[in-house]
Amino acid sequence: MIQVGTYLNVIDNSGAKKVACIKVYNGYRRRYAVVGDVVLVSVKNLRKKRRFSSKTKKGEVHKALIVRTKSQIKTFVNDSCIFFENSVVLLNKKNKLVGTRIFGSIPKTLRYTKFLKLVSLSSGLVS
Repeated sequence: MIQVGTYLNVIDNSGAKKVACIKVYNGYRRRYAVVGDVVLVSVKNLRKKRRFSSKTKKGEVHKALIVRTKSQIKTFVNDSCIFFENSVVLLNKKNKLVGTRIFGSIPKTLRYTKFLKLVSLSSGLVS
């Protein structure tokens, strides 16, 4: 579960390394976000190699899609999936991906959302 103030890893090639959650969308006074939710984030750190040719800059505000959480994900068939980190993928204002590559695997539940392009860019799916 992600809430306001949580630091998240960025797993695409947009140039950002760490971001902090500012706001959780989809609901009035909603406190927590889970895998598949969109949040508003601020860029805190950039990657060393891509610092000058980055698509994002430090301090910029972006939307982000949560793809991994440390808390347990339960599916319809009672499978559960736990990751070791909280991770996001950056989006622009029109909910398109900023990066062109996704590093690592993502949960299979994202196949049934409107972000189907993310599934094709990732290296694998985890149930």
